[in-house]
Amino acid sequence: MRKLNAAVERFAYKHPNFGISNLMQYIVIGNVLVYLLSIFAGYEAISFLGFSWSAILSGELWRLVTFIFMPGYYSTGDILWLALFLYLYYMIGTTLEREWGTAKFNLYYLSGALLTLLVGILSGLVFGDAWISGAGYVNLAMFFAFAVLYPETRFYIFFVIPIKIKWLAWLDAAIFAINIVSSVLRLDFLNALLPLIALLNFFVFFWTAIADGFAWRRSRAKHQTSHQTIQFKAAVRQQKKKEADRGYRHKCTVCGRTDMDFPDLEFRYCSRCAGYHCYCQDHIFNHEHFTEE
Repeated sequence: MRKLNAAVERFAYKHPNFGISNLMQYIVIGNVLVYLLSIFAGYEAISFLGFSWSAILSGELWRLVTFIFMPGYYSTGDILWLALFLYLYYMIGTTLEREWGTAKFNLYYLSGALLTLLVGILSGLVFGDAWISGAGYVNLAMFFAFAVLYPETRFYIFFVIPIKIKWLAWLDAAIFAINIVSSVLRLDFLNALLPLIALLNFFVFFWTAIADGFAWRRSRAKHQTSHQTIQFKAAVRQQKKKEADRGYRHKCTVCGRTDMDFPDLEFRYCSRCAGYHCYCQDHIFNHEHFTEE
């Protein structure tokens, strides 16, 4: 995974002009046009755009591309949901393109679509036919990418309830899991593979960041539970308890003045004395050094 991620980064760096600028704009416009056609002419009028292995074998090769413009909503009652999701996809896609550049964003989206296409072809070869009516899981994987890059971004549900996108991403993950399990139980292996392929594409692009994040958390947990850290924390607690019991923090070894009685007085510890001996500003350079503790 790490090598694939590095290869993606190298390709995007060497070919910054690769791909279609403002790709999500064209994806969204295509989805809107297909939806309007389905409203005015019926679903049968747009069904020729979906991925169908048997139809592709009959020569309808455009289906290898046009399936990504199938919106998944085909009735007038779905218009609000369609508008919401297309707005989110457009906003997320354009933000990712600004963050990554056109080349890397195109690689992310188009590789997800290509992997979806390959799953459809393999399913058709194995089971005799396969039908894919859109790139819904590719779009959801794009949502995952946005959540990783901007986890604290707030969305407003029904324009009122604020929620951080990282929690919506967990809900997205739950939807993936439910769809995978339910598809397996129905023996619908094509629809079980589609979300897995979308996740595979996501992990290819984010494996380095995810692996480094887990390594940092393991290192932090190891540090927090290490013997040295525990000893240091215990020593700090003991020191604070001593300070609370005696009523001061610093006391001059020569004159006995403390920071409690003289809060404006500066205190230092002598590096030449054996052990830890505190002196006020009047005696830090004017005292007899301790040679043995």
